[in-house]
Amino acid sequence: MTAAPSPLLAIRGLRAAYGKIEALKGVDVEINAGEIVALIGANGAGKSTLMMTIFGKPRARSGQILYEGRDITDVPTHEIAHLRIAQSPEGRRVFPRMSVAENLQMGADATECTEAEREATLQRVFTLFPRLKERYAQRGGTLSGGEQQMLAIGRALMSRPRLLLLDEPSLGLAPLIARQIFDAIRTLNRQDGLTVLIVEQNANHALKLAHRGYVMVNGLITLAGTGAELLQRPEIRAAYLEGGRHG
Repeated sequence: MTAAPSPLLAIRGLRAAYGKIEALKGVDVEINAGEIVALIGANGAGKSTLMMTIFGKPRARSGQILYEGRDITDVPTHEIAHLRIAQSPEGRRVFPRMSVAENLQMGADATECTEAEREATLQRVFTLFPRLKERYAQRGGTLSGGEQQMLAIGRALMSRPRLLLLDEPSLGLAPLIARQIFDAIRTLNRQDGLTVLIVEQNANHALKLAHRGYVMVNGLITLAGTGAELLQRPEIRAAYLEGGRHG
């Protein structure tokens, strides 16, 4: 019998803190290559901290982060992008005085690739987000919120990642724009095989998009299952889907 493949990303017993406040209290998460995995929970549950700890800010106090079987728990932040892990952080954080072109170039500079690979990736970004091609010479700070989110994801894609970390991609966006963002994520996964970990306040959209999901409460994983299974759980529906808190 063939052994199951190792996960692309495995987080084991991860603990992290801000000063004396422990934000992650022994988190276990696995993401297989080609999956979309959603992480949901209330505000302050530790979701964004988990994302940032993967990139070394803050540093894990204990536990392991394994990527392609390699322990990257203590790898410097600037080296992690070279491992083809990219992040689109909460709040977009585009460079407001730089043009769309320059913002995308910043993403491309994170990894080594040929000019042909860079151009092919740029055209892929334009296919997903045609608005960025229209705004190519425009400063990032003059874009709408939805366009800035497209730019933040596009910048991450320019590094040609195997694993994309998305933190609250629909936050503050109109429903139509949010759907466009989710459609692009689905396309990247289905057509390009991109593996995605998504932290999302909109639990309904996130779990419909995801193959699997985890629920985080106060720095701990309390539930795990397929996206469809979690959508049917009464406690999930009560907390996140039927007028409860979104986080």
